[in-house]
Amino acid sequence: MFKHVIYDGSLHAHLRTPDATKKSGLLSSLFPASLFLAFTTASVAHTAEITLPVTAQPVTDQSATEAVLLPQIVVTANPLGSALFDLVSPVSVLSGKELSFRQESTLGETLSKLPGVSSTYFGPNSSRPVIRGLDGDRVRIMQNGIGMLDVSALSFDHATAVDPLLVDRIEVVRGPAALMYGGAAVGGVVNTLDNRIPQSSIKGITGRVEPRIGGAANERSGAAVVEAGNGVVALHADIASRRTDDLRIPGFARSTRQRALDDPTVEQTQGRLINSSSKSDSAALGASLTLDKGYLGISYSDLQSNYGTVAEPDVRVDMNSKRLGVAGEMRELGTIIQEVKFKYNHTDYLHNELENGEVATTFKNKGYETRIDATHPKLGPFSGAFGVQLSNTDFAALGEEAFVPKVNTNAKALFLYEEAVFGDIKLTAGGRNEHTTVGSAGNSPTTTRFGVAQERNFSASSGALGTLYTFNQNISLAANLSHTERVPTYAELFANGRHVATGQFEVGDATLSKEKSNGADVQLRWRSGLNSASISGFYTRFQNYIALVSSGQEQEELRESLFRAVKAQFHGFEAEGKFRVYEEKGNLDLNLRGDYVRAKNSDTGESLPRIAPMRLGAGLDYQLGKFSARLDVAHSFKQDRVAANELPTSGYTLTNTMLNYRFKTPTVNWDAYIKGNNLFNQEARMHTSFLKELAPLPGRGFLIGVRAHF
Repeated sequence: MFKHVIYDGSLHAHLRTPDATKKSGLLSSLFPASLFLAFTTASVAHTAEITLPVTAQPVTDQSATEAVLLPQIVVTANPLGSALFDLVSPVSVLSGKELSFRQESTLGETLSKLPGVSSTYFGPNSSRPVIRGLDGDRVRIMQNGIGMLDVSALSFDHATAVDPLLVDRIEVVRGPAALMYGGAAVGGVVNTLDNRIPQSSIKGITGRVEPRIGGAANERSGAAVVEAGNGVVALHADIASRRTDDLRIPGFARSTRQRALDDPTVEQTQGRLINSSSKSDSAALGASLTLDKGYLGISYSDLQSNYGTVAEPDVRVDMNSKRLGVAGEMRELGTIIQEVKFKYNHTDYLHNELENGEVATTFKNKGYETRIDATHPKLGPFSGAFGVQLSNTDFAALGEEAFVPKVNTNAKALFLYEEAVFGDIKLTAGGRNEHTTVGSAGNSPTTTRFGVAQERNFSASSGALGTLYTFNQNISLAANLSHTERVPTYAELFANGRHVATGQFEVGDATLSKEKSNGADVQLRWRSGLNSASISGFYTRFQNYIALVSSGQEQEELRESLFRAVKAQFHGFEAEGKFRVYEEKGNLDLNLRGDYVRAKNSDTGESLPRIAPMRLGAGLDYQLGKFSARLDVAHSFKQDRVAANELPTSGYTLTNTMLNYRFKTPTVNWDAYIKGNNLFNQEARMHTSFLKELAPLPGRGFLIGVRAHF
């Protein structure tokens, strides 16, 4: 999805209030040092010279960004790096001012207003992106090009182990991105970038600090990032903290339809979403040796979060994710291999589900993922990249609601990408072969529901062909064809137990085959000066889409749902445009967007569950000197094409605004802003959410913040 986005060249950092009652190790030691360094640096006017990689092309004078457009280089969609207008895949990039306006407490909500992207919204603390109607394991979430290795794809009440406040930039690739990042990513890829391992030299000290307060959840948050270097050694430190209260909502928590079905003894709360408060703290340290022809770096991060699950009033999740990362790059190597990139991450993830303060269930995921990418010199018209990706994880669920056994997943993959340009035509081709072993440990000493130990081996091959035809410097047409094979997850294979978060007793099928799909999408793009627009259509047919299907039976007082393979098809469109409509006393831009997705069981014609309705949005951006303002109106239509045992969802309109004032002191650039969300306090329920009948979107809220760049 083409869109002009200007990277502002700043280091996106924030300061969250350090009122954590629980910090240990890196968190407790790093916070005072980072905070002191951030404010001391701002006051003594250190300046920094940063040599930025191609992914960050700055406009140094932010007040001049309206007059200067630099090409945004995107690497997630193309290992060789391409500007947005030159990519074959539909892509969106959020950074700078646009990321600040959309930034929410979860990754899913931050991205949910992009065309083609909605969210799983499990209350304000847990939300993953849904891309073109696909969610869970079919959307690959990465941090700096490596998988998160959390358990957010297993259950909708499990939060992603990434804090949007500390993200510099987010790249979203719609459609099959399996070639470079995994065969499971048939829906798309979301890559968050935070520069925790600096890739380029830094001279001096630079950073950003941001406190925030307000909103519908009475948020008290902030974060800070500091980067320093002498031109050879580059250092990075960041820290963040967030506290929220129970979310304010318009009216009742339970929908009118749900209240009509409820037992009269059910307590009906209103005004607040019970058990939706949260607290989180995170910190990271990174360092790199930066040379003329490459870099080598290491980082360590620690994220702690405690939040209410909303679905149950007495259940909270206490999460901790520790990540150790190593990355490096060597350039200008020779005539056979031109460049090599290496990334390795080891993750130790754990969360406890607490019932009335006592540990009821524990989820653990420990393992690593590594990848090596190499590019070869141009061979005739062909440029390309190839590589290997390895991962190994040990998952365990222990306790009352352990509906999946202990599982080891081991994957090895080879991938190849090539592109060639013939005049006005750009051709791309890629392939991936992945060998995966998923082994269940079977019964444990405390349960016999998982049967004997067993192991499944899969070999999955995916491929894609694409073309981009450039009519002239203003208009281009992109088209993609793909075949994707996805290995079933350990839950789809081996689940057998109560999954209270979804209100189902889930039963896996150890005989499931790999999921196969064929897809196509076409996108027309236009740009002219400060104006741009795009429209795309997509179609995906699944030979054996793995879905949770209700059996019509009950187990342990929950509806029994079975993982079964069905034929399915998804189709829809996305559109987006930005137009300069006024340029005399200030600048005024009009933004338009819309999307639609339809998904059904091809055999029965029945709609698949939790598919977003058609959405339309419009916004106005005004800038006059140091002052800027934005007004955004988004309408979601009703969704009455529903699956069996699924209630329809009413339409709603949300109105958001943001006012910003930018000023400078001798050593610091400042932004003072106020964001207003859901100005008319409308009741809104997201059809993609399992909790749409129990948890509406936030009510009216105003959040105030100050950003300081130094």
